[in-house]
Amino acid sequence: MALETKTDLNQSTINKLQKLIRANIDSYNGFHESAEELNDPKLKTLFKQLGDERSAMASELQRLVEFNGEEAEDDGSVAAKTHRIWINIRGKLNGGDAHVILIEAERGEDHIKEAYEEVLKETAGSAMNDVLTAQYKKVKAGHDRVRDLRDAYKNK
Repeated sequence: MALETKTDLNQSTINKLQKLIRANIDSYNGFHESAEELNDPKLKTLFKQLGDERSAMASELQRLVEFNGEEAEDDGSVAAKTHRIWINIRGKLNGGDAHVILIEAERGEDHIKEAYEEVLKETAGSAMNDVLTAQYKKVKAGHDRVRDLRDAYKNK
């Protein structure tokens, strides 16, 4: 087997990148749609920033997939669309309650964090390890921020 490089990734690695592209698109959509439900301007700004960061991460992975002659994912998953509908319904029922929306956002963050952890294990030693590790640090930081805010808003 030839040494894998960023411009010569094996199909298994490409499939895993496609999974992370979908997860990042889901996260972007979830954060931006949740921001629309929020009444709190600071949280609204944070959600848009986190969503934009996920969009940039998806774009980086899409470029790498395309460098390898594959068509990159450009849409999220069906499960995430269902989850966003649920966030919208809960947000409306709770009048844009920040704590409720943060609970749902953290569930979404758990999903993307787990997706990165799984792919990092499966691609250990791959040419993509540096990119995926850097992106995982951002995902973990975003997850922890949402979790801490959820806890802080619980007592408001």
